[in-house]
Amino acid sequence: MRTVVPQPEAVIAALRERGLTIATAESLTGGALCSALVTVPGASAVVRGGIVAYTADVKARLLGVDPDAIREHGVVSAEVAEAMARGARDATGASIGVATTGVAGPASHDGAPVGTVHLAVAGPTRVLRMHHNLTGDRAAVRAGAVDSALAAVLEALAQDVVAG
Repeated sequence: MRTVVPQPEAVIAALRERGLTIATAESLTGGALCSALVTVPGASAVVRGGIVAYTADVKARLLGVDPDAIREHGVVSAEVAEAMARGARDATGASIGVATTGVAGPASHDGAPVGTVHLAVAGPTRVLRMHHNLTGDRAAVRAGAVDSALAAVLEALAQDVVAG
């Protein structure tokens, strides 16, 4: 059975139908997630913006990630992904924030092996966290993280994460 990967069009349409907006906070994907979303004509109606925070100090400064959380859990963690998603949402005034952090390679980072991906989708009162272990080279891990993040947004909408 073939799995259909959610396209950016599906995410934009779902957000538009619900009258919601989105912002991205990206480390692992380096802006590729926001870029994928804005390929859709009319994306400006729902995409508020994106923040690429590739280093720990930028995560703290621009997204408000607590440096203690970074020290305790590492930048490649569910806790930091959640804080990044909340930070993007808060910084842009979006309805939801989605964050990507992980290890694309070529070497492990913060004790996490290549292919480790943490995603979070944050609404006003609820957060959906996801963890994936992807395979392939650096490009494949990054592309898989974008696809997984798009799927996570659709799942968060299905679970009504933005309610509240």
